[in-house]
Amino acid sequence: MPKQNIVRTSKEITHINIDHDSRIPKYKQIIDSIINKVKDRSLSMGDRIPSINEVSEECLLSRDTVEKAYTILKKQKIIESVRGKGYYITKTDLLVESRVLFLINKASSYKMRIFNSFVNTLGTNARVDLFIYHCEPSVFQDILTNKLGRYDYYVIMPHFKSEASQHMGCTDEILKLIHSIPSKQLIIVDRNLKILPDDAGRIYQDFTEDICSALNAGVEKVKKYKKIILVYPDKAVYPYPKGIVTGFKRFCIQHDLDYELLDTIYEGMELQLKDLYIIIEEADLVNLVKQSRDHDFKLGEDLGVISYNDTPLKELLGITVMSTNFQKMGQEAANMISNRCNKTVKNDFRFIDRFSM
Repeated sequence: MPKQNIVRTSKEITHINIDHDSRIPKYKQIIDSIINKVKDRSLSMGDRIPSINEVSEECLLSRDTVEKAYTILKKQKIIESVRGKGYYITKTDLLVESRVLFLINKASSYKMRIFNSFVNTLGTNARVDLFIYHCEPSVFQDILTNKLGRYDYYVIMPHFKSEASQHMGCTDEILKLIHSIPSKQLIIVDRNLKILPDDAGRIYQDFTEDICSALNAGVEKVKKYKKIILVYPDKAVYPYPKGIVTGFKRFCIQHDLDYELLDTIYEGMELQLKDLYIIIEEADLVNLVKQSRDHDFKLGEDLGVISYNDTPLKELLGITVMSTNFQKMGQEAANMISNRCNKTVKNDFRFIDRFSM
């Protein structure tokens, strides 16, 4: 039988069930116990729950474990602490699930990191339906038209491609469709649509400013290279914003640097010592690294590489990156829904210097 501990408060018995044989982390078991007691109305608004020390002692857990659980519950606005008095329940409407439509342009690892962060932050208090429109305006319009009025919130990543496979802005028809969503129910992610009402949510990247600022953060290392080469896929199944090119050119002109634009890493590249490559697509990154090894070039010394958008693998391999914080983007969107407070947030974009530059 699983071992369980019962914690008693001064007001009533509150069961915090800890199964020491379970592989579920102990902090998660504490969170689930309290949330379940709120849902079954064993705990009500204003009820005191056990202190961190009480749970730690009664359940034979470290204070750090209990504190982690309580910190998460505080972020979710389910409990709050009152100095000198303890912890109290401040949110009981957990039984009401929000219905969320999450509409993304492609199922890349980056977009899915945003989505997974969003779902994990929102927790079990929402039903989230994911739809992918593959940057196709007509598919986007079909999905959204059929789903209008069926959800409490609409989280949308508005990136589209033209018939020539170029990244493009929202058409008048798309903007009209987006405007038909009540603004308090709308959250735009990954791109800023300035023409929306102020009470719509926005978590966005500024593609032009971001790349320029990131390169300026590493400008001293950039200047040790003779030529800066941006590998920007001009035509792709899922095209990238033109603002990336604009920001790159602005930086190079500002610092009087020799630069070139390529649309891919070709087989048999004319690699030159002291070239710095800024790579967007991972296939191009892999190809460049292979060819640099064939030339016996050492990354960070003979040849420089900066990759666009971070991944755990790039971190492991020591690849220098410029990247937005995808996890934070999802968290911000979820918190707007949880707190019922839309706002405009420019997402973090960082230059992370590793060994490839």
